[in-house]
Amino acid sequence: MSAAGILVAAPRSSSGKTTVTLALMRALARRGLAVRGAKCGPDYIDPAFHRAATGFPSFNLDSFAMGPPLLDAVAGLVGAEADIVVAEGSMGLFDGVRAAESRTGANADIAARYGWPVVLVLDVSGAAQTAAAVALGCAAYDPRLRFAGVVLNKVASPRHRRLVEAGLARTGLPVLGALSRDAGLVLPERHLGLVQARETTDLEARLDRLADLAEAGLDLDAILAAAGGGTRAGTPGALPAPPGQRIAVASDAAFSFLYPHQEAGWRAAGAEIVPFSPLADEAPPADCDVCWLPGGYPELHAGRLAAAERFRAVLRAFAEAKPVHGECGGYMVLGESLEDADGVTHPMAGLLPVATSYAKRRLHLGYRVARLVADGVLGPRGSRLVGHEFHYAGELTEAPAEVEALARVSDAEGSDLGFAGHRRGCVTGSFFHLIASEPA
Repeated sequence: MSAAGILVAAPRSSSGKTTVTLALMRALARRGLAVRGAKCGPDYIDPAFHRAATGFPSFNLDSFAMGPPLLDAVAGLVGAEADIVVAEGSMGLFDGVRAAESRTGANADIAARYGWPVVLVLDVSGAAQTAAAVALGCAAYDPRLRFAGVVLNKVASPRHRRLVEAGLARTGLPVLGALSRDAGLVLPERHLGLVQARETTDLEARLDRLADLAEAGLDLDAILAAAGGGTRAGTPGALPAPPGQRIAVASDAAFSFLYPHQEAGWRAAGAEIVPFSPLADEAPPADCDVCWLPGGYPELHAGRLAAAERFRAVLRAFAEAKPVHGECGGYMVLGESLEDADGVTHPMAGLLPVATSYAKRRLHLGYRVARLVADGVLGPRGSRLVGHEFHYAGELTEAPAEVEALARVSDAEGSDLGFAGHRRGCVTGSFFHLIASEPA
């Protein structure tokens, strides 16, 4: 077992988990500790903030999408050379899908597997002693878990804090600190969550401000003392295999959602990742053998991408003989056209027979389990892929027939969603972000 850790969780979304997580990470790093981060579930935005706060990569840990060997391999990356692991939950502590025990995708599965005590963040706005009943319910719900204590968020006044603490005194759960209501603590957001770390111009100042508040309002010594558990040694070779030896990866404000464990697996296998920026009209280098277009926000940059004539021309030439794959936003760019929020249609690469729109918005959210219908860069025909979708854009074109589809897809509960994604020649793409794969 490696470094001890904690898991910052909450009874529900929008309780302040990210605020408390980043505050703890930066404050502990300022003490000279080697802090490593993790994010429970498929979120691809928060790990970049963790990295900014700690100076080290943060990885996703997903008990539904990742089988035990991959999960332990990624957790091993998290715990390597760490003094403490600070993992951040998603949604509510026990929220997940209906699946086998310990495979639900819930934060609780990760806390239980690695023995990380839970630091429960309570948004106490609009409540006082009743917040203690919520905390007590969380502490009693799953006997697998240990609780370090609670952090009170959005405390209105000293009197409010005293009332909440009076209720918590009946539960036996320690209060590890409190943060007051402060609109200045809120990080800027957009339709898929937080504005990306690379786009938050004053991020360093914000992180230092959060660390100041943690040092003033949280019992850092008690939190460190409560840390426990540890990650396990992962199975060699369990990390994702690279799709090629030299992988051209689009990387800029329009393309940034590449899972860190995927990148780590590629590098561990000896592959070289060569970044390029489509927004700067850069193209995949000719000496690369695969091109990967991750998700991101092409819908916010559709005009610039349409004007990037060199990027699109060289990408088309690259795709004549070498694999090109696009995920979510990357899939949209591989299509014929993209309609932006104002209803303006922009030409895209034209490599796949799909037209997408961000003007006609509808939330698509959830795990996807896919079976490839043909051999390709993601694996041989019949390979099982597990990924996640989170987007508001949709397809204007008809759903693909089997002859042109990437995969047959179901949701986390096994409901058939039909054929999804497209393939044409060396080019493939779909709206789901790949997390894990298994051979046929």
